[in-house]
Amino acid sequence: MAKATKKQALGRGLSALLKDPENDIQSVSDKNADKVIGNVVELELKAIEVNPFQPRTNFNDESLKELASSIKELGIIQPITVRKLDFNSYQLVSGERRFRASKLVGLETIPAYIRIANDQESLEMALVENIQRQDLDPIEIALSYQRLIDEIQLTQEKLSERVGKKRSTITNYLRLLKLHPIIQTGMRDGFVSMGHGRALINIEKKKDQIAIFERIVANGLSVRETEQLVRTYRSGKSEEKNSGKKKDAGKSLPKYAGEHLGAIRDFMASKVEINASEKGKGKIIIPFHSKEEFQRLKNILSGG
Repeated sequence: MAKATKKQALGRGLSALLKDPENDIQSVSDKNADKVIGNVVELELKAIEVNPFQPRTNFNDESLKELASSIKELGIIQPITVRKLDFNSYQLVSGERRFRASKLVGLETIPAYIRIANDQESLEMALVENIQRQDLDPIEIALSYQRLIDEIQLTQEKLSERVGKKRSTITNYLRLLKLHPIIQTGMRDGFVSMGHGRALINIEKKKDQIAIFERIVANGLSVRETEQLVRTYRSGKSEEKNSGKKKDAGKSLPKYAGEHLGAIRDFMASKVEINASEKGKGKIIIPFHSKEEFQRLKNILSGG
């Protein structure tokens, strides 16, 4: 208990030191900087601004309330990290959930580690630290990687070393940014997984990505089923492109069937064939190549 009291007293002493305008600390070489940098200091919440470089944009309200309740009972277990901007002015580097939850509880101060960092260093610290978190969604991670590449000018190889991830892993995340924005939002909201997204990347046209995405959500398709759906879709498109509007036995389809064949193939994501006569008789053939694909087609036809 004595140690805890001593540590809190030290924190209050450093807080007073930071409020001395005549000895404001702006760099590591300034007087008393060694007493502040690396120590836990009690800072006023109103003196801290959120980090514009924060890669996380979604904060679950229920989760924040749970954290706020914990803080109310136990206090802040892990200090936040800030960088000094100006006299008695700081910016978050990490710990925004703790910062927000503390505000919900009505705390006036929060324990913090103070860093001296420029904008680029702050961006890199915030991005790299947040990437290591387990609860970021795939798009948040992809955007963080892209910002490190664009704004810190890191190559994928250097980025791999910096964040401790394989280069192939980083590439897979970055490719997700090629998806239609609606699909990216669906991934962030948990409607589809990164595995679904990786399969959909293989569809070039954004409108076709959306068509398959809607089918995934409507039918609750697994990643494996989605991969098969994409393979079938691409196979049908490839054959259609190579053969053109091929006629069966020299006969063209009647207009009432031919003008809807493309739409049916797109809807089923399968190389559907139609045999029909001008009199109105005919049949629709829907091929499948596996049990999983048959189940997918059955779900589409039955609306299940």
